[in-house]
Amino acid sequence: MFEFLKYDVKDGVATITLNRPDVYNALNNEITYELQAAFKDAKRNNEVRVVVLTGEGKAFCSGQDLKASSAEPNRSFSDSIHKRYNPIIKAIRNLPKPVICRLNGVAAGAGCSFAIACDIVVASESAKLIEVFVNIGLVLDSGSSYFLPRLLGSSKAFELATMGTRVSGKEAEAMGLINKCVADESLDEAVKVYTDYYAKAPTKAIGLMKKMLNKSQGATLSEMLDYEAYNQDIAGATFDHKEGVQAFLDKRLPEFKGE
Repeated sequence: MFEFLKYDVKDGVATITLNRPDVYNALNNEITYELQAAFKDAKRNNEVRVVVLTGEGKAFCSGQDLKASSAEPNRSFSDSIHKRYNPIIKAIRNLPKPVICRLNGVAAGAGCSFAIACDIVVASESAKLIEVFVNIGLVLDSGSSYFLPRLLGSSKAFELATMGTRVSGKEAEAMGLINKCVADESLDEAVKVYTDYYAKAPTKAIGLMKKMLNKSQGATLSEMLDYEAYNQDIAGATFDHKEGVQAFLDKRLPEFKGE
């Protein structure tokens, strides 16, 4: 199906694996368009309840493939960002299902942006996050200028961005940049805790909450109170709401279908 990705759907979990391990999963033109297609499939596939984004081999994603881009000396940075990178970030943030980053190694540049755009990030101890743009005289892109200050505050975001600071998995967890850091050998087990939960959770309600939390970044309290009421009507009409109430009354665990 894809040349530079592995894409697998099993037991409600779609796993998208960047598959250019020989270049640390660097991003050429083709893999960015394949990523867009994979997220489109995950969105429309009702069997998918949660998505895992990860990398093959030692790295998660080393960012833009500089060798490939140097072969296009007259390319437009803006066009590349608008056509290749921004659609991926929007797909992650707008997907009405949880996206979990399985951070298995270095995440640099746009790779770092991809990681922190996810809803939950679980990293191995050997993982590193690096906003490497400054090292080649470029600025943050792929959403990092949006996510970093919201996750860390403006001062720490400025430091990481302008110094290209290498942040370990443990450091990233301590500063709130990611959700969890575990031993390398425990990474799959730690990710599975999340996927097992979300694969059986009320997917529609979670998708609405993701949408609400996204909106809250630029909304007033009054606007969010109204938006909560609006979305509660939608959630209240779902099968999973009815199942949750009935399970409570029956004193049993609910069997959510994501509907």
